[in-house]
Amino acid sequence: MKNRKRVILQIVLVVVIIAAAIGVAKTMSLFRKPPVKKTQHVSFPLLNAIQVYPESLQMTVQGFGTVKPRMEVQVVPQVSGKVMHCHRQLVNGGFFQADEPLVVIEQTDYTLVVESAAAAVAQAEVKVEQEKAEADIAHQEWEKLHPDKQPDSILVFREPQIRNAQAQLSAAKARLAKAKLDLERTTITMPFDGRVVATNIDVGQFITIGAPIATVYRTDVVEVMVPLEDAELAWFAVPLNSNHNGDNSYAAVTVFAEFAGAEHTWVGRLVRTEGQIDPKSRMVHVVAQVVDPFKTESGRPPLVPGMFVRVAIQGKEVKDIYRVRRYAIRGSKEVWVAKGTGETKKLTIQPVEIVRMDRDFAYISSGLSEGDFVVTSALGTVTNGMTIRIIVDDEAENQ
Repeated sequence: MKNRKRVILQIVLVVVIIAAAIGVAKTMSLFRKPPVKKTQHVSFPLLNAIQVYPESLQMTVQGFGTVKPRMEVQVVPQVSGKVMHCHRQLVNGGFFQADEPLVVIEQTDYTLVVESAAAAVAQAEVKVEQEKAEADIAHQEWEKLHPDKQPDSILVFREPQIRNAQAQLSAAKARLAKAKLDLERTTITMPFDGRVVATNIDVGQFITIGAPIATVYRTDVVEVMVPLEDAELAWFAVPLNSNHNGDNSYAAVTVFAEFAGAEHTWVGRLVRTEGQIDPKSRMVHVVAQVVDPFKTESGRPPLVPGMFVRVAIQGKEVKDIYRVRRYAIRGSKEVWVAKGTGETKKLTIQPVEIVRMDRDFAYISSGLSEGDFVVTSALGTVTNGMTIRIIVDDEAENQ
């Protein structure tokens, strides 16, 4: 009986606890505040944009090339002999001036030949005078014996003998001139200021006719060959023929080169195109010349052959052109334009006419209007007319 009362008591206690818990929960729900409802704002893409305006621009065509001498020649002796003297700068990298003796060959043998040839000339001159004197005597004797008659043979007045003596004199003079020329050629010079690329002689060495002894180039002018696509030739005056008259009518160029951690510049001018288009790359090679490349000023080094340089060619001036960064071009000929006046704008996919593209910019002639906002950011999915927000880039993209 006691056990039954205990079970009933426990059941009643559990029921009371459950009822109390339900009552407390209901009481708390009556005093709880409802959650605050928040309005969700739709976030539109935020993109960078630049504002564009038409400009008058002078096109600049850029290319790269290697500096090379305008003229490089091999020094070849015209006479043989032992080297008696070498110019102190006749070493790789040495400089020399026009008409300075680079090499002097032993002259004794050539001096003797000159003296011998001079003696032969003197003998030939005496022979001519003798023949003329004998011809005069022959004339006098003929006049005495045959005063009114002409001789039947030209041998009477010794005309063939005189012509033969004169011919011998001319030959002797030619041999003398040749001997003097050979003597002059024992001193080897160049008709221009230059620099030595390589040499393989020294004092005491015997050199022979026709065997190169050095390689030199002139230092007054260097050239840069710049390969360009034929489309780029439309933007500057191209020297396509050989009628260049030196009137500076062709495009000016600026040559840039890195040396000792700094960039240096030289001013030059286009002078010609090479004789053929590259059959593999189909590029046209234009040639620029720089005068006085070894003139150093303001810490600028000489423009030495072999340097790899960047060349900026001054091109034609064009008007009403919009210039935008290349990465703002979508597809082949489209840009994204943000239109509207409020905080949000509509993205418009705008076809444009691109007249030229270089390494950094695209040049647009039509399709944009003054003050348009051109989107420069990338976006994964784009639809024409979608709503966007923009941040205008304060940095002048077109400078």
